[in-house]
Amino acid sequence: MPVEEIAYEDRVKANQLKIKQVFSEVGKVVVGQSYMINRLLIGLFTGGHILLEGVPGLAKTLTINSLSKALRLDFQRIQFTPDLLPSDLIGTMIYNQNASIFEVKKGPIFANLILADEVNRSPAKVQSALLEAMQEKQVTIGETTFKLDLPFLVLATQNPVEHEGTYPLPEAQVDRFMMKVYIDYPKKSDELEIMRRMANMAFNDSINTILSKEDIFHIRNEINQVQLSETLERYIIELVFATRRPAEYDLNEFAPYIQFGVSPRASIALNRAARAVAYFDERDYVLPEDIKEVAHDVMNHRIILNYEAEADGIKTKDFIEAILRKVPIS
Repeated sequence: MPVEEIAYEDRVKANQLKIKQVFSEVGKVVVGQSYMINRLLIGLFTGGHILLEGVPGLAKTLTINSLSKALRLDFQRIQFTPDLLPSDLIGTMIYNQNASIFEVKKGPIFANLILADEVNRSPAKVQSALLEAMQEKQVTIGETTFKLDLPFLVLATQNPVEHEGTYPLPEAQVDRFMMKVYIDYPKKSDELEIMRRMANMAFNDSINTILSKEDIFHIRNEINQVQLSETLERYIIELVFATRRPAEYDLNEFAPYIQFGVSPRASIALNRAARAVAYFDERDYVLPEDIKEVAHDVMNHRIILNYEAEADGIKTKDFIEAILRKVPIS
């Protein structure tokens, strides 16, 4: 085996070990949220933004804060409120009286890792400013366009409990998020450990930094080398088309309830996320189970049901499970 291949394999193993260390470091503070950490890391390593949804108190913000400490990246937390302005997010022009000129004052969006806390509490113009930065990786202040530093990852949270004073993200904008992850209550044993840790007022929440910016780019390149066979590529396309034309896939019971299926962004996200799952499992090839593992998080916010579905109690989750059962791997 050539020396270059041996060196590459050693680096891959070293990076996979570092990923396990990130899980351990965040686990010092956050209990029982390895699934959420996994999805956040998939987004980081594949260039996708993540939307987290769950009731208050499930450590969404704490997990993202803890993860930022394990990464040697610039981190900014933005609390979205109804009176937030786009200039509070991206920056504005400030008049310098001494020099008699306007100067650019950059906003908190100029960081690698952005926590958009309770993103549905700000009006559409602020959401649009954030989503434009997510898509274009650049912002315009005055007449000047500034490129954002890479890697650039937005981790947004929203609270499904309260609807008063909130501005739901439009379906077309939610599609820009690679995955929407639903966070559930912890298990009894996990909650017992949470109570013991957080009730201890001397609890040490320090976290060691594991991954640098260079490490992240190396891991992205290594995930890009993970093999996805043509059979599985076609399987992803079949899954995507089943959301758009369910009747053609023997999903007649769901066909009357589907208003819109997933966009082409879903097939791209399934491809990238499945490669990341395989990489985390220390494989250089993708299995069908890898695609199925991320299918819910990638597709649940992209499938739009009609009013009849809501009246009849049809859930997006049920539709995706039916697709995974019915669509064969040819």
